[in-house]
Amino acid sequence: MRPSLLETLKQLRLSGLAQSLEVRLSEASGNRLDHAEFLELILQDELNVRSSRQIGRRVKAAMFGEVKNLDEFDFSFNPSIRRKQIHDLASCQFIRDKIDVLWLGPPGVGKTFLVQAIGHQAIKAGFLVLYRSIFDLARDFLGDEQTPAQQDKALNRYLKPDVLIIDDMGMKQLPRRSGECLLEIIMRRHENRSTMMTSNRPLEDWAKLIGDAPAATAILDRFLQHATIINITGKSYRLRHPSASLSNPGSKTEADTPPAAATDSDTTKQTRGRRSTGDGEGLSPPEDTADRKPISSGSGVASG
Repeated sequence: MRPSLLETLKQLRLSGLAQSLEVRLSEASGNRLDHAEFLELILQDELNVRSSRQIGRRVKAAMFGEVKNLDEFDFSFNPSIRRKQIHDLASCQFIRDKIDVLWLGPPGVGKTFLVQAIGHQAIKAGFLVLYRSIFDLARDFLGDEQTPAQQDKALNRYLKPDVLIIDDMGMKQLPRRSGECLLEIIMRRHENRSTMMTSNRPLEDWAKLIGDAPAATAILDRFLQHATIINITGKSYRLRHPSASLSNPGSKTEADTPPAAATDSDTTKQTRGRRSTGDGEGLSPPEDTADRKPISSGSGVASG
């Protein structure tokens, strides 16, 4: 390749085209490609490189605990998980429809693995994703010496993604004012962006976990209005070989590995309208939620 041509490609920021041009020139000569076919090939090479780099940047920005793919998930270990439903979610239609998803189940059954895998698929489909545990969220908003400007910036960060993943709800009781932060996020994203949450505790325990019953009620009332609930039961996948884990303390035992076999009691519910916590008592926002002071003012939903 002539140095002048390579320099021109660099100036035009066509690095993907530059990488493949010599191969494509040989291919064009050997296969007698016409000019239009050759041009289409080299332009597609450039698009492929740009797409790959964009996915890499978005995966990094999503802050996944680990990058997961659905083809790595062991559905055979827990046959009660509906493969078709998981792949339907991976099609990302729920993001286009601004539907929320709540994953319920004990630790280790695969909730974290699945939400990260679906989040990764969403990035490949062109959506913006942010993954945070509930404790990350509390630190982001309730860290020491948080100024109003910093809180505004944190709020916009949670509002901008097409899908927000909040993991580990229910691992332990949250710090004071965490309920206010979560309520602000859910209220601002409601019917504007999709949110996925995982929890290993039943919904009726959320008021105790959050430490703010009115906030918990308002959060669930909005979140469940247009939500798909996926309830996974069964044993922890990471405990399928307990002796191996005990003999090798450094072995990987993450909760986001594929789940264990579950019973046939797994249920999946598509909700439209007011939901119940499971004890027959309907969820509705308390009277004082309308007067609740937001985390910050002047922050709008950033464009996705």
